This record gives sequence, structure tokens and C-alpha cells, in this order.
Amino acid sequence: MARFLDILRSGDWLTLSRARLWPIAVLIASAGGLVYLIATSDGLIDYQGRPLGTDFSNVYTAGRMVLDGRAADAFDPRLEHAAEQAIFGEKTPFYGWHYPPFFLALAAALALMPYQLALLVWQGVTLVLYLLAIRAIVASRGREESGEASLWLLLALAYPAVFVNLGHGHNGFLTAALIGFALVILDTRPILAGILFGLLAYKPQFGVMIPLVLLATGRWRTLFAASATVAALIVAATLAFGVEAWRAFFTFAEYTRTVVLETGETGWHKIQSVFSWARMWGAPVSLAYAMQGAVTLLVAAALIWLWRSRESFALKAAALCLGAMLATPYSLDYDLMVLAPAIAFLTIDGCERGFVPWEKSALAFLWAVPLVARGFAQVTFIPPGVIAMLVMFALILHKASVRSTARIGAPALRT
Repeated sequence: MARFLDILRSGDWLTLSRARLWPIAVLIASAGGLVYLIATSDGLIDYQGRPLGTDFSNVYTAGRMVLDGRAADAFDPRLEHAAEQAIFGEKTPFYGWHYPPFFLALAAALALMPYQLALLVWQGVTLVLYLLAIRAIVASRGREESGEASLWLLLALAYPAVFVNLGHGHNGFLTAALIGFALVILDTRPILAGILFGLLAYKPQFGVMIPLVLLATGRWRTLFAASATVAALIVAATLAFGVEAWRAFFTFAEYTRTVVLETGETGWHKIQSVFSWARMWGAPVSLAYAMQGAVTLLVAAALIWLWRSRESFALKAAALCLGAMLATPYSLDYDLMVLAPAIAFLTIDGCERGFVPWEKSALAFLWAVPLVARGFAQVTFIPPGVIAMLVMFALILHKASVRSTARIGAPALRT
């Protein structure tokens, strides 16, 4: 047992050949699963009676409702479900629309196409954007041509959350691409970075830590650009869909909070948060929110300290991706796509400045955890996704603290 722990601590088990072979195995198995899902469908409905792309059905349905002049109705669970059943059949499960009104414009554009084509375009375009964002992270550190970095495409494509996202037809690729690109250009093109951060407002639960970091580090141009982008989206959505769409959004946000999150209708094992973990273990809603609030405050304080320190940008960027996930009570396993830029930044930092004990093993765990995040939590009530994020965030802080101590203890240079 001691030998096993020593191996995990050192990370020596993570050889270059294993870093290639395991992702290839995951890629083949996951691709096979997707092929089976499509082959056993009728072209629209899978063998379990769900629309292909499951959650994408609510995006497509909302878009169709916009085209029919019923934008505000997309937020009403009863009307949305009836529209889904009209498109996909009476036995279609309910997939709710929970996004701000400005996301309806994209939904409407996709709904101009047949469903299968819309799903292909949505997933294909955003997948390419995600891969380009990871490539930009690697290239920004000058490691794209190195032997180790030749793995970037394989690791990014085989990352298990990719296939979770593809199976659900979800927006994780877009979220990962926006935050990845924004972080890469944050110091060189701050206004464009702010615009990209602002576009993340379609997932408002991930917008808590980003403005805080921008404010704490005095990145005023980026903060202004992000704020202006959100304001422009709000104005555009109001002009396009009317005030009624916003009224419906805020009215039925109560449904999302109480039914989807607090009572666990979605399934707490699917939600990757401290709040869901507490609810899964029987904690009352108030205690679960208190625990989530405590974690959010700790993450906020840690990010402010880290981003105001002299630590490497790669480590700061990785911490922000992790912090954005840890700070919200509502993030599902397909949202673990946000961890892909974090993994890329952490790998670069480790290759350039060294890994601390346990870091390589924790990094491998973080990469692999979407494979089991939902299923393991459903069986054991222990959410490995939350644990992986907490462990890695703690290791980042430990790594920064060790480096800070080393800098303080270093003798001053004589001139």
C-alpha cells in the first residue's frame, strides 16, 4: 500500500505511452457508444424514446416557438413540453428551457434547419471552437511543437466530457471555448477578452468569479467590455422578443431553482456541486445553501489572493476555470467541459515550472472523472467530480504557496 501511494504521489506511473494509449482507448469506446446510439435510433428518436441529442431538443423547440412568435412561451414548462411532444412524439420526456432570452436568437437560427442538421451543425461548430481554444492555449505558451504537446489534440478530443456533451447535444463546447479564448488573450487583447466573457452570460451561473477576478486585478477595460456586452445582449433581446420574454424568464426561474435544483428532479447525482452533494446526503435546503455559500466565499478569497500574486498566469487561469465550477450550486456533468482549459493550463504550468507531489495523479483524475461522475455518484452518493475539483483547487493553492515561500526565502540579488 505504501508503494502504491508513493507511486501516486510522484506521478511516475503517468508515462508518455500511457498518456497516449488510455485516451485512444477512451476515444474508441466513446465513439463506439455514440455510433451505437445513432444506429439503434430511427434517425430522430433513440432506443430509449428520447430525441437524439436529448437536451438539444429544448433548444430546437424554443427556437421553433420563437419562429412561431411565441418566444415567451418557451420559458413555461407546460407549454415547452407540449411543443416538444408535438415535434418529437407524445412519449418525449420534458427538457426544460432555462436560458436568458438573448440565447433564443441562436435557438431560432438553429430551428431554421431540420432537427438532425441543426444538431450536427451545433455540435460540430462548437466542437471545433473548443478544439481551437485548447490549441490556442498550447500555442500561447510556445509548446505546440514540442514532443509532449503533440498529444494536445488527442487528449482534448478524447476528454470524456466531450462525449457526455455530444450525447446530450449540449453547450459545453461553447462554454469551454469562450472561457479558454478569453483567458488566452486576456493580457494582449483585453477588450476582446471582455466581449468573450460577456457572451458567457448565457450561462449566468458561471459568471460569479470572473467579474470578481477582473475587479480584483484592475482589468478595467476587460470588465467594461464584458459589462457592455451583457448590456447589449439584454437590449437586443428586449427589442427582438419584448419585455414579456424577460418577465417569463424571471417567473419560471423560480421553477428552475425549486424543482430542478432544490428538490432534485433532475437528479442530484447529475449535478456537480457541493450543494447537490449536501442534498444527496439528506441535508435540508438551507444547510446545503450554507455549505455551498461557504465554499463559494473560500474560492473567491483564494482566487483574489492568487490572481493578485506573482504566480504564473497558467496557474491563475486554471484556478479561475475550477473556481467558476466550484462557486455555483448548479453545474451538470456536461459542464465539466469547463475543466478542459484548466487541464491544459495546468499541464503547461507543470511542464514549464515543475509538478508538486500528487499533482500528476490529480490531473489524470480530473481528466478522467467525467467518465464516472454521474454513475458513481448515483450508486454511492459520493460525487467524484466535486472531489476531483476540490482536490485540484487545493493543490493549485498549495503549489502557489510553496512557490511564494520560495521567492520570499530567496536571497536578494546584488547589483
